[in-house]
Amino acid sequence: MLSDTLIRLGIAALIIAAGLAAYWGWNRWQMRRLGRASTGALLGLETRPDNTPAVLYFRTPECVVCATAQRPALDRLKAELGSGVQVIEIDAAAQPAVADYWGVLSVPTTFIINAAGQPRAINHGLTSKDKLKQQVLSAAATPSGGEPAQVRELEAAPVHETSEA
Repeated sequence: MLSDTLIRLGIAALIIAAGLAAYWGWNRWQMRRLGRASTGALLGLETRPDNTPAVLYFRTPECVVCATAQRPALDRLKAELGSGVQVIEIDAAAQPAVADYWGVLSVPTTFIINAAGQPRAINHGLTSKDKLKQQVLSAAATPSGGEPAQVRELEAAPVHETSEA
């Protein structure tokens, strides 16, 4: 009886570990693929001014979380950093080719782009203003050439924000 329970727990732990490894591997592969492709302007970044970090934000009109939580977080980030960051908003439903190019599987999804136009982090799901700010500041400090120095924490942490003015 106890050994059956332990075996089942072990199998469940292996399945969870395999899922997390696949998720981590997918995101790492995606960042490397986009990093290699960034010799010129990446699709969707044509309007990004040079030498300015950016947040590439994918949403859809039907996404309630995008409108009620992610958009306000991005607005607060923009208000705090001003001209130090550009927010590029893309409707994934209206521009599916751009969403496919970036490998967007769900919305909201945000990519952090450094001043040289290279992707440095990706967040699937709702991401807090504080986490986005940390990623933008970190991307602004990364070297402009070569592969990303390190793939950042990829999964957005749960958001427990207090209202900020």
